[in-house]
Amino acid sequence: MKKILFAAFAMSMFASCTNDATTTTKVTTEEQKNVAASDVIMKAFQTGDVSGIDSVVSDDFLDHTDRGDMKGRDSLKSMVKFVTANFTNMKAEKKREIADGEYVWSWLRFTGNSNGTVPGMPKGPYDMESIELSKFKDGKAVEHWSFMEVQDMMKMMPPPPPPSKNTTDTTKK
Repeated sequence: MKKILFAAFAMSMFASCTNDATTTTKVTTEEQKNVAASDVIMKAFQTGDVSGIDSVVSDDFLDHTDRGDMKGRDSLKSMVKFVTANFTNMKAEKKREIADGEYVWSWLRFTGNSNGTVPGMPKGPYDMESIELSKFKDGKAVEHWSFMEVQDMMKMMPPPPPPSKNTTDTTKK
């Protein structure tokens, strides 16, 4: 149900941002600033350089993750260091980006290599897409959410172990 609601919301956002002969879209300075801040964060994840984070991320930043909320700008810096240490040659390609005065939605494709040290993530190349949503206030990121396709997550997971030879099939009688 969440996936359907998210897809409907995303489609309405994409539809509302299209240009045709009767519609003119103006990008505000605030939107440009938020997109530029989002780019600084994305670049940090690709390079490991967190020197620009303080200028574009609020001190009380909140990252909503699958492991729970991570609080503070320093938690983001730690995540950047973790990602660049365990996932080499990361490239992020913007497929689409939408911004308003408060949010930046980025549809991204990530490629690179996993060194195999993260539990559940096999060593080798990865190729995944996600929607990254960041909320901004006064030109700084204050919150972040990430949404990934289940299929992409499953591709990154190691295959399940084969069934044990000692198990018996209790369905046959």
